[in-house]
Parts: sequence; C-alpha cells; structure tokens
Amino acid sequence: MMNFENVSQIAYLGPNDSYAETAKDYFCNKYNISAYGNPLTTIKQIVDFVQDNPNTLGVLPMENSIIGTLRETLDVLMNMTNPNVKILAETLIPIQHCLLSKTTEFYSITGVIASPQTLGQCQEFISNEMPRNLNIVEVANDSEAARSLANYNLTYASIGSEKIAETHNLNILKENINDDKTNRTSYILIGDYETEPTGHDKTTLMFTTKNKPGALMEVLNIFSKNNVNLSHISSRQAKNNHENYIFTVSCDGHIRRNNLIDTISQIKEKAAYVKYLGSY
Repeated sequence: MMNFENVSQIAYLGPNDSYAETAKDYFCNKYNISAYGNPLTTIKQIVDFVQDNPNTLGVLPMENSIIGTLRETLDVLMNMTNPNVKILAETLIPIQHCLLSKTTEFYSITGVIASPQTLGQCQEFISNEMPRNLNIVEVANDSEAARSLANYNLTYASIGSEKIAETHNLNILKENINDDKTNRTSYILIGDYETEPTGHDKTTLMFTTKNKPGALMEVLNIFSKNNVNLSHISSRQAKNNHENYIFTVSCDGHIRRNNLIDTISQIKEKAAYVKYLGSY
C-alpha cells in the first residue's frame, strides 16, 4: 500500500458535502490519509495546486456513466507540466439524490430547492410524485440548497446526498430519487508518489496519431502484439486543431510489469504525442 504519512493537504472539487468530497473521504479511509481537505473551485486549480505544492494530493472527477469522460479533466491532465504527478488510484461513487427537509412529512412539501443540474437528473420523481404546482427554487449547488432551507418554512425541501443530510441535520424524505439509478462518477487520486504493482492494475495513456491513413490502427496493433489487453478507449477532437483527435486508453497491467515500458516506447515511435498518466 502507498505511504501517504507526509501528505499535508488533499484538494478536491468543492463545495463541501459534494460527491467529490465523498470520493476524497473514501481515499483517505482506504489509504490512511490524515490530511487537511482543501475544496477548490475548478479542476485546473486542483491540478495546479498538486503540481506546485509537495506532499499534496488531488481528487478529480474522471468519467460519468451518463455523460462519459470529462473533457476538462483530460485537458488539464494532458497539459500538466510536472511529469511526476500521476494517477494513483480510482474509485466509483454512486450518484444518489435524496429529498431532504427539516420536516418528516413528505406530503406537506410544496417547494423544492436545488441546482439546475440536480433538477434535471430528478425529472421523473418531480413529475410523478411531487405536486403539480410545485414551487421550484434554483441555486448554484446542492450544499447551497440545503443551507437555503433555513430561509423557508417547513413545506420546502432540497435535493442532495445523504452526506448533505448528515452535515445539515436534515431528514431524508425519499431516497435515490434520480431518474437513472445506475448513475455514478469515477474519481481519480493524483499526486507525486509511486504506486506498487498489485496484480490487479491498469495503466492509462493519452496519445495523438500522425496525420496519415491507418495511424490509429498502427498504435492499437502494438497493444495486441505485446499481449496487452485494452480495457478502455475514448477519443475527442483536439482543442487547437479539429482535424486531430486525442485518444485516451486504459490497459491491464502496471508499468513496472507486463512489458508496458516496451509497449509505450513502441507507441512513441508511431504516435505524434504520448503522455503516461499513471498505473494504479
């Protein structure tokens, strides 16, 4: 297991009580991290903080089961200037919204406070189980929704996680009210540390191909020739050139085993650009 005894701060995407903080708590519990939590506003701020401050870690959202890979995270990882900062671990956090209130009476609720994103994820519940003349108040995020209940009477509820209910001492009137019950987000832990092979690892790379026919197939064939199993591949247009595509791949194995060093070296000969993001 990785040794994080000297970690002073762990940054994550705020506000407090967010699903990102839940992911941060998971990593802290799993790896015995005793560090000050530092909620920041943007993904770039988190990565810059970890790059500029030794003995720190960062938690980033990587992929959502509904919207797919988060482009902002990939863009920031691709543009990191500190090659020692890598992905160290990953976890999946279920997105389970709850109806929260100061009251315990569900059928007394006449208004809901929530962020536009959260409201959009709970449309079926709102349409089918809430009053037709429901008063909806939109705020920036789920934490603000919970705090705002102090300004309203007992007929108002907010939408948020179990963690928010616990933090703000609210009653959970209905659980798991989001439309997609399988909605979850993967979060990664980044930092300037080394991981040890466990036998159940994966390695993630980003690369761009040369502008010629069959360039992508040439790169993918390298994995096959080296008996390296690809578990994930995604692509997106490059920001500065819409004719170029950036590919993100994850493969089985740790860079210190499974001949992945040779594989990456061979990919560099065929690709226009390659960035190793970590083995974890």
